[in-house]
Amino acid sequence: MGQLRIGAGGWDYFSIPHGDRLKAYASAYDFVEVNSTYYRLPSLATVASWGRRVPPGFEFSVRCLRDVAELHQLELTPKTVRIIDSMEKICRRLRASVLTMLIPKALVGDKDLASKLNKFLSTISLGRTRIAIEFRGGEPTEDTLKTLHDNDAAHSVDISTRNPKVESSILYSRLFGKGKENVYEFDDNELRDIAAKASGPKFEKSILAFHGVRMYRDAARLKTFLSSGKFPSITGQVGLESLGEVFKEDAIFPTSKSQLVNLQGWKLYDKTAEERARAGGILQRLPERTYTSIDDVLACLKGTSL
Repeated sequence: MGQLRIGAGGWDYFSIPHGDRLKAYASAYDFVEVNSTYYRLPSLATVASWGRRVPPGFEFSVRCLRDVAELHQLELTPKTVRIIDSMEKICRRLRASVLTMLIPKALVGDKDLASKLNKFLSTISLGRTRIAIEFRGGEPTEDTLKTLHDNDAAHSVDISTRNPKVESSILYSRLFGKGKENVYEFDDNELRDIAAKASGPKFEKSILAFHGVRMYRDAARLKTFLSSGKFPSITGQVGLESLGEVFKEDAIFPTSKSQLVNLQGWKLYDKTAEERARAGGILQRLPERTYTSIDDVLACLKGTSL
């Protein structure tokens, strides 16, 4: 097994009462994907401050500014050359392990994508920083995949749903799961499968960047499992008591069964001390009527086999 890094897509939502969110995040994880560089280029002074606020050995990956692929279609204009120069400086300043690039749906279907991507990859110089390419909304052609292979770029996919199509010594996976609009929480079995794939002997390094509404907890639960062999409890309670705790987060009443399933069903609760389950499974057993409170829902579920 090679080196495995586990983290999330940014630190801005890492909630702490007071203090430095990046510093707090870096005390819990050993890797973070910098998402803000996808939307705008930070100053090098800001980038340098990020590096000073994390402990030795902490790793960053950096997302390439979206203008390169979305606005400029990978064409090597003076503007994109300046962006590439800025991305190189950011990666070097952070000693970033990976620069990730998203190829949008419109560009995935471009018949000249392989040629454009080859020119881009031949132009950028990142030292030890590797490049990982993600294709959104379509499948790359064999020529495009060959371009990745020939330029030693990784094929970035969500390994909870698919496998990369390019052989590489590194795995870079951005993990979203099976929900819509990043609303998802990985269960124990899914996290086990992710760990097994990431621990394959062909990878010298595997980097798992969790995304979505539970990204910090998903990453933390996987780290706990890998260090202890057990998944931690979600609520500290079991059964209906655990389910009730999960609903307290944001359930709004009165509500219908279908609304509960749609808005709360993706969440996990502690079925037992050793087993998590998805709330949608038990919510499907409710009669179709209006529910006035959490207690109303739990009372209706009493006597139901969890």
